[in-house]
This record gives sequence, structure tokens and C-alpha cells, in this order.
Amino acid sequence: MSGAGSVLPPVIGRKRPRGGIGEMVRVLVSHRDLVWQMAKREVVGRYKGSVLGLMWSFFYPLLMLAAYTFAFSYVFRVSPRGGAATSSDILDFALYAFSGLVLFTFFTEVVTKAPTFILQNANYVKKVVFPLEVFPYVYLVASLIHTGMSVVVLLVAHVVVHQTLPWTIVLAPVVVLPLTLVILGLGWFLSALGVYLRDVAQTVGIVAMMMMYLSPVFYTVDRIQSPALRTVIRLNPLTIPLEAFRWTLGIGNLPGEWWLAGYCVVSVVVAWMGFYFFQRTKRGFADVL
Repeated sequence: MSGAGSVLPPVIGRKRPRGGIGEMVRVLVSHRDLVWQMAKREVVGRYKGSVLGLMWSFFYPLLMLAAYTFAFSYVFRVSPRGGAATSSDILDFALYAFSGLVLFTFFTEVVTKAPTFILQNANYVKKVVFPLEVFPYVYLVASLIHTGMSVVVLLVAHVVVHQTLPWTIVLAPVVVLPLTLVILGLGWFLSALGVYLRDVAQTVGIVAMMMMYLSPVFYTVDRIQSPALRTVIRLNPLTIPLEAFRWTLGIGNLPGEWWLAGYCVVSVVVAWMGFYFFQRTKRGFADVL
């Protein structure tokens, strides 16, 4: 079996790899040092050779916040609630848009790279002792580091604008955790599929671009007039964590418990299915690569 267009490898007559939730957790725990070292290398490598180095992880979100404040508030003068923005809405909308971009970037940074996780690390594939399933963890941790710097900028800006922070910010990691599971599940699935179907990388990039406009990054779901389109946006895997993230970090409200609990259940299923698919197909990577 060879070539990018080969079908997925048969599994009949072979020992099935473990693909349960317990194995998913065991991989992270037993290889946590490896994940951390590779994640640090990924972060440092991104800014290798630049003058500011890792400081870009702080200045970049700061510059983005300034750019979106100018563009959407001073030029277009729009408000997330609809209509023209007043002077009091300008900074609030900048914080609103930036908080949406923080999670959207966190999601797309991992998912759009996922189809190339194995392809870019093909030298590890034929090393029998190397756990290939750690790569989604590695890129997730690297993205979390950059997201953490963006959140710091967001919190500082919130204090400057409102002179306080809501106590609900302590719940922000809780509402983001289900999204990390969705990202992991998609990471495992797309990284395995990308080995066999090289067009996946381009397709995911296009879908991610569409998701930006179908996610409530610059608007609220209530502003959508079409019930059908509102349903599509509600089914977007980014909508629930985006709204919950804003409630806890900016508005100071508790997220809705029931639909957030439902999202948690779905996220666990997505993570497990992606991990199971990866474990069942990884035995054919060497034949294709």
C-alpha cells in the first residue's frame, strides 16, 4: 500500500490498539515531559531569529487589539448589539471582538495545522517506540501558551476600561476545557486523515475561514434574523464556548449550566472518536509515507 490516495489500512487479523478514554488520558500523563519539551520547542521555534523573540507572543495580541479597536469602533463604528456605536461602546466592542478572536485563534491554530502533524514529523513514524498520538497534545499546549498571553492582554485592557475584573473569570478555564477536548479530537482525526488524503489541509483552511463568519466573533447570535441561519450558528462548535467565555471574562455572568453540560458530553465523545480513529489508522502511516 503506497501513495497519498491509498485507502485506509485493513484491521482484520491484527491486534487492535487501545483507543479508549483511559488510554487517551494515559498517553498525556505518561508522556507529559515529552509533550512539554516539544511544545516549548514549537513556541521558541516560531520566533527563532527575530529580535523580540518570545515577546512577540505578548505584542502581537496587543497590536491586534489596537487594530480591531480602530477598525471596528472608530472607522465602522459598529456595536455587537446592533446599530451605530456610541462613544461608550467603542472600547467595549473592541474587548468583545478581541475576546472572540482569542478563542477563534486558539481553535484554528491547532485545527488548521492538524492535517500536517504527521506529515511534518514523518521521521518519527518508523520509530516504533515513539508515541505519535502525542502530537495533538504538543500543538495544543503550544497554542495554549500563545492564548494565555492574549488573555493577559485582554484582562489588562478590561481593567483599564472598567477598573475591575468580574469574579467569574475563575470559571474561564472551566468553560474553555470542553473546547480543548473538541480541538484534540479534531486534531487526532485530521492528522490521521491528512496522511492518506493530502487535500485535507487545503479543505480545512477554507472551512476555518468560513467558520469565522459563522461564529459570533463580531456579533451576537440574537442579531441573526433568519431562524435557519441562527440554528446553523448555534451548532457551530465555537458558539457555546465563545459565549460562555465572554460571560465569565467580560460580562460577569455565570454560563448556562445545562447547555454547557451538554457541550461537555459532546466534547468528550468528539475527543474519544478522534483518538480512536487515530489509533486504528496509525499502523498504515509508514506504508503511505
